[in-house]
Amino acid sequence: QVHLVESGGGSVQAGGSLRLSCAASGRTFSIYAMGWFRQAPGKEREFVAAITLNAGEIYYAESVKGRFTISKDNSKNTVYLQMNSLQPGDTAFYYCAADETKSSYHARLAASYEYWGQGTQVTVSF
Repeated sequence: QVHLVESGGGSVQAGGSLRLSCAASGRTFSIYAMGWFRQAPGKEREFVAAITLNAGEIYYAESVKGRFTISKDNSKNTVYLQMNSLQPGDTAFYYCAADETKSSYHARLAASYEYWGQGTQVTVSF
């Protein structure tokens, strides 16, 4: 089992920044990739960014490319999401996810991830 805990959410004004952290514990040696998804009220959960832990391959949703940066610290089993130039449209609950199965991994598909954190709220106001 892998346990994920997100932190760093909060409320900011448009144009501001936040950094989310996702700390993994348990079978961390089995994790192939980690990702961030978000879900706004009344909307589907959507992909934000992902990173593979060994090769460091990175994926972004078009809507956040150039504003968000995903990074990792393997020594701390932690993945970060630096969010700059935040917009009200970024308001959502942000979830961290982990995938163990390289052979079937699709970074942008929520179904590809076996483990999920509880999420953290990000609110961006005008």
